[in-house]
Amino acid sequence: MAKKINVIIMGAAGRDFHNFNVYFRKNPVYNVVAFTATQIPDIAGRKYPASLAGKYYSKGIPIYPEEQITNLIKKFDVDAVVFAYSDIPNAYVMRKSAVVNAAGADFMLLGPKSTMLVSKKPVIAVCAVRTGCGKSQVSRKIFEILQKKGLKVASIRHPMPYDKNLTMQVCQRFASYADLDKYNCTIEEREEYEPYIDMKGVIYAGVDYEKILRTAEKEANVIIWDGGNNDFSFIKSDLLITITDPHRAGDELTYYPGEINVRSANLIIINKVNTARKQDIQTVRKNVKSINPTAEIIDGFSIIQTDDKNMITGKRVLVIEDGPTVTHGGMQYGAGTVAAKEYGAKTIVDPRPFAVGSIIDTFNKYTHLTNILPAMGYGKKQIHELEQTINNTDCDVVISGTPIDLTRILKTKKPIVRIRYSVGEKTTDKLKSILNQFLRKNKLF
Repeated sequence: MAKKINVIIMGAAGRDFHNFNVYFRKNPVYNVVAFTATQIPDIAGRKYPASLAGKYYSKGIPIYPEEQITNLIKKFDVDAVVFAYSDIPNAYVMRKSAVVNAAGADFMLLGPKSTMLVSKKPVIAVCAVRTGCGKSQVSRKIFEILQKKGLKVASIRHPMPYDKNLTMQVCQRFASYADLDKYNCTIEEREEYEPYIDMKGVIYAGVDYEKILRTAEKEANVIIWDGGNNDFSFIKSDLLITITDPHRAGDELTYYPGEINVRSANLIIINKVNTARKQDIQTVRKNVKSINPTAEIIDGFSIIQTDDKNMITGKRVLVIEDGPTVTHGGMQYGAGTVAAKEYGAKTIVDPRPFAVGSIIDTFNKYTHLTNILPAMGYGKKQIHELEQTINNTDCDVVISGTPIDLTRILKTKKPIVRIRYSVGEKTTDKLKSILNQFLRKNKLF
């Protein structure tokens, strides 16, 4: 019997688990000896449990910090390392390849043919060039449009299985606030699920996407893939919409795997055109045409709204932004900052002198962050540290630029004004027309 090929999967508790499930779990040729983890706190040190790993992995699969990759290759006599996470510069990927190759192993990138599931229902996938381009607002607008047409719609979200008990997260269905508590959701998870609940919608996520897809198909006429980071879809789509961001013009050609989404898209939305510079919009348009000349391109208007702009005008404000967008997404600001400037805040307060615990670590890691506080909340301890940082900050009011109601999970002495952002009317009208074509083509209209 031939020796099995020893494999390590480099990931961040998402794409890595999916690649294992669909490509390696039942494959007798390979032996996955370990996962490594980065980007997300507290993933390393856990195990991918035996109950999910299958018959070849009776002891489960350990998860190590990515920093140990060279030693792990030697320790486990590794033949190949699979790179399986997202939103990183192309040069970074090749640097990891150099590290792996120098240690003696092959470096692998699995593509759509090896990893995409095929649905029995029509699928619309919404993906992006970078984290924070505006995928979720577009996905939710599509959900809203289809729902108003009387269709049964289910969204499936890119994985965020951050709770330590992975066996509880195999197939998660979110349709109520109680579901958020049931699955011990982090702030990042709530940012994606809560807006669907507010629309009386349903969204799935978890670990085993074959099971998730088959469950969602039972209650839906149409599936929406609501992408995470800039990853490509786990499900083969009938309509692929890729969101680009002119505030980070050029990234559409230089980030992995976002460039795959640009090259594969049927429709490309150049988002945030109402707040971006004209020359940056033109750069994005030129770049996407150069690698995907057949895709339809439309402008995306991202509209900022608040419940009470008078709470902002003339005040010293602390701005809280969506965590992934401003950390590994690389943005220096988000919707909260835009609102602070638009509604005439007196000062945007720098939160760094007031940070505690892991929030200090976040600022040390992401040195581009200055006058914003990322909504970090991977577990109760970090949520408490975020709460302490807010309470310590010398400000009049807190602007919450995240998609959720932070007052549901934070106790703060500061008044919080919530910022909402949505797809503008012009973009909505374009989407309605495109979706009508999609529905006619799939005999749903």
